[in-house]
Amino acid sequence: MPRWLSSLEASWHRWAEHRDEKRLDRVQHPFWTIVHKEIADHVHSWRFIILIALISLTCLGSLYSALMAIREVGTSDEVDKSFFVLKLFTISGNSLPSFLTFVSFLGPLLGIGMGFDAVNSERNKGTLSRVMSQPIHRDYLLNAKFVAALILISVMFVALSLLVLGMSLYMLGIPPTPEEVLRILAFDVLVVFYIGFWLNLSIAFSVRFKQPATSALAAIAVWLFFAVFFSMLIELILNAVRPPQTASTEQIIGFLQFSDFINRLSPSHLFNEATITLLVPTTNNLSSFLTPEQVYGSLPGTPLSLGQSLLLVWPQMTGLFAATMICFAISYVMFMRQEIRSRN
Repeated sequence: MPRWLSSLEASWHRWAEHRDEKRLDRVQHPFWTIVHKEIADHVHSWRFIILIALISLTCLGSLYSALMAIREVGTSDEVDKSFFVLKLFTISGNSLPSFLTFVSFLGPLLGIGMGFDAVNSERNKGTLSRVMSQPIHRDYLLNAKFVAALILISVMFVALSLLVLGMSLYMLGIPPTPEEVLRILAFDVLVVFYIGFWLNLSIAFSVRFKQPATSALAAIAVWLFFAVFFSMLIELILNAVRPPQTASTEQIIGFLQFSDFINRLSPSHLFNEATITLLVPTTNNLSSFLTPEQVYGSLPGTPLSLGQSLLLVWPQMTGLFAATMICFAISYVMFMRQEIRSRN
């Protein structure tokens, strides 16, 4: 064998060994080991199975109801037949709400159910001090719990979206357009952000409170406040500051701007605005009023492109992402400052 060929072969073997060593180190990295362990714990727990079954069955029921409603009116010439696949997410049938309504209502329960005992249960069982006694960074545990839950949530909603695409193709015979697929993927990303906020909130309560029941009740109380009582409180505030009928145009515009601002303090409201814009392309404005420039530049009923819809909902998506990161930062700081003692 020529010397240059043997040298090349030796270099190839050295590169292959180095590649295998890096791959082995990546697989055996403590962070990903904890992630795999957390995913396995979630998948094998009855709580996660029940939550997944509840969300899947309700979403499938709403999807079937929407399919039947579309099939009943699908042959009419008066029906707008553009973006048919996206209508499966927003149309409600005769007996069930829409797919989007179920996700908005049950999504927070999934995040709360996966995070309310993330830390305090291990502290009560005495396994937290054992894990922290190992040669790993302390923040690996909290980060791995968050990443593992987000991976499962992402896989679940991507699977549900693919199921919607498959059922639309099978029952309606309508293939999705590339723009519809991209809009559905953007919707999945938004759902992960939304559920991630409630996941981080429940993890923060899990770090703060010692008992899982207390952290679960605190997270559910926050969810009920935004789902039920927040709109009532906003209505009282708006009625108190509503301008009189003789108010000037500037006062009315200021009141409408204040109304939009105070409503968008709710993560549920931000999620609903963003998802409606992504799944209903004809939505071209999210404010309570239109400036003359907006009236001139928008045609009612004209669908926006995906890029324009993303620009329209960019503030809502940024707000959800910021709220998620703020909750994660709070739980991270509290966890890093807590003292962990072994149980005798």
